Amino acid sequence: MKAATRVASALPSIPSSAGGIARLACARLRDAQVDPAPIVSAAGLEIDDVEDHKRRIDARAQVRLLELAARELQDDCFGLHLAQGFELGEIGLLYYVMASSEHLVDALQIGGRYCAINNEGVRLRSSLDRGFAIGFEYVNIDRSSDRHHAEFWLVALIRICRALTDGRLVPKQIKLKHSRRETPSDVRSLLGCEIEFAADSDELLFPSRIGALPVVGADLHLNRMLLQYADEALLNRAPRRSSVQSRVEGHIAQLLPHGKANAEAVARRLGMSRRTLARALSSEGVDFSDVLKAFRIALARHYLEDEELPISKIAWLLGYSEVSSFTHAFVRWTGLTPRAYRSSNGDR
Repeated sequence: MKAATRVASALPSIPSSAGGIARLACARLRDAQVDPAPIVSAAGLEIDDVEDHKRRIDARAQVRLLELAARELQDDCFGLHLAQGFELGEIGLLYYVMASSEHLVDALQIGGRYCAINNEGVRLRSSLDRGFAIGFEYVNIDRSSDRHHAEFWLVALIRICRALTDGRLVPKQIKLKHSRRETPSDVRSLLGCEIEFAADSDELLFPSRIGALPVVGADLHLNRMLLQYADEALLNRAPRRSSVQSRVEGHIAQLLPHGKANAEAVARRLGMSRRTLARALSSEGVDFSDVLKAFRIALARHYLEDEELPISKIAWLLGYSEVSSFTHAFVRWTGLTPRAYRSSNGDR
């Protein structure tokens, strides 16, 4: 129990998103005469939360929503198509800070700094080390389970670069981690080059000179003002995200070995009713079952990295009375048994 408590604060919280991509997906479903509510629910969200622009939602559930919407609409390129039609201004403050920057490289560096305002589950990066490279990485989201969300980001980034410079920029290379047999013809025409699938990173690569292109309509005075707003928005994310959820995680760590990590017990420890706890977590874009599952997964991976810790002990620390129950759960989470995961982790 002490080990779980020690690592509780170091384990990842569930990343949240402003939900803009989820709302675009729901709009596309409605356009196709499909009620989005059941699909949103299957992704682990509530339709009211998705449509409330003031609420944050689980970034991982947004990824699941795009996969489910693609399946419902039988659109194998759903994320690529979804990113082609939306107004870039819908991105909000982040887009306008980028659009008022002096040069394209400045805009993308700003995008990387403030990306969490829109989505804590994606980290944007850019560099001039080997050309002008723009890449993104997932944070506490399983990249292997996704295609459409990553492809949405790819097309959105290219559209942003073209809009900011008012030119049809064509990348030298595009790489995505997931697999496809080939680049769809309409997408190849849009992007101007092939996508390298099953790559080692998610990245766009332009010639170095592209980063130095001026941003059309740059306004440095406006940019300074917007940067202040962005700083405030970024700082305001952390207290809201760490308040109730991090306290819940701390109590889950203590209760798991005793098999009592349930919402009622945690609410009692926090001095609130179960309903009040549910409302508090909902205001942060999560629910108790999400927090419990994510914490268990992160804690299981942490424990399995210690090769001297028996799997039977790990099962107990996670609140499972039988090793088989833990094994079945871990396979659902990762597609691997605990032993296979430990072995693969040791090979890296």
